[in-house]
Amino acid sequence: MRILIDTNVILDILQKREPFFTDSYQALRKAIETDTECLVSASAATDIFYMLRKAFHSAQKAKDRIEQLSQIVTFADVQGVDIHTALMRSMPDFEDAVVDAVAERSGASCILTRNIKDFTGSSIPAVTPTDFIQSNGY
Repeated sequence: MRILIDTNVILDILQKREPFFTDSYQALRKAIETDTECLVSASAATDIFYMLRKAFHSAQKAKDRIEQLSQIVTFADVQGVDIHTALMRSMPDFEDAVVDAVAERSGASCILTRNIKDFTGSSIPAVTPTDFIQSNGY
């Protein structure tokens, strides 16, 4: 199985953001323990870096966290076709449409996110960390 993890879930984990940290962390842990391939859109790396640098007041700490992240997830490339696909989606947010397009092209069975409503019109089901933990897989 393969899932694509949205930026908000990654930041919940890396920044230990409460009240979201526990479920986000447990969902990632469940995925790893069940040999689920965990993807993150490569386009999210800059957003993750920016938010971590701001939170930690250190570019080096942000880089270190992204390096640690790269040991457990695969950064899925964003291709030109993903941009064109995203433009055709009837989703409210273009960035989320790109995530959806990358998830679809990568063969992800779900998008792990806290913001289900942002993925209205998505071709891939969006699942919260809580629902993922309680599920038998997607």
